[in-house]
Amino acid sequence: MQFLKHIKVRQIENRPNDVWYDMTLRQLRNGEVRFYQVNDFLTGEWLFKLCKDQEQGKITVKAVKCPPGIRYSQLEGKSMLFQNSIIDGMLYDVISLTVSDDSDKLKRNVVATIDEVPAVIRENFEIKSYEHATGKKAPGKYLVTMSEQDNEKELVTLFVLQRAWTLSHDSPEQKLEQKLTQVKPKVPKKEVDTGQDLVCPICGKKHRLVHVETEKSIRHVLRKQHD
Repeated sequence: MQFLKHIKVRQIENRPNDVWYDMTLRQLRNGEVRFYQVNDFLTGEWLFKLCKDQEQGKITVKAVKCPPGIRYSQLEGKSMLFQNSIIDGMLYDVISLTVSDDSDKLKRNVVATIDEVPAVIRENFEIKSYEHATGKKAPGKYLVTMSEQDNEKELVTLFVLQRAWTLSHDSPEQKLEQKLTQVKPKVPKKEVDTGQDLVCPICGKKHRLVHVETEKSIRHVLRKQHD
């Protein structure tokens, strides 16, 4: 199924120059900041803050507002880091998935093999080894996703997929099927040509009067007649 097209990501604010606190560096940073609203069919509605640090060569995606529930609420304030790769114009992030125990306490597991990567990520994103993306090895870092630097909507989507989808009680297949079955069918309408023409007294254009009926309303429209 084409799941990603049912994750709607929309930029709602752009700040060319703003300030944020970098938890890793423990200092204030400044740069471009954008806010994105996400309507995800599986988990709900989100608000993200994206901070672009040109000097450090990284972008931080932070969850500002999360869907209701004990699991998703724990993601509020959490962030995902995307850093410059040795491949020009590309960012990488180390793939790790949020999981929940029986008491709904969250933790993150770093993915070590391609089989552990969820199918929706494998099928829609480029996956490389950490060494391929950075030119070096690091303990505990195995696989990364690769994204273009200017594709910010993709970065936000990856947060949802890695941090939130793994917490859903429903599978994406079940949830999408429910959504599609709940779509209201279009109300059939009946059009009747009245056979009457009306002529505009100003320009002389002729229009045909049409009677239109639906289950909820009756209206009339004028259709332009072509010579």
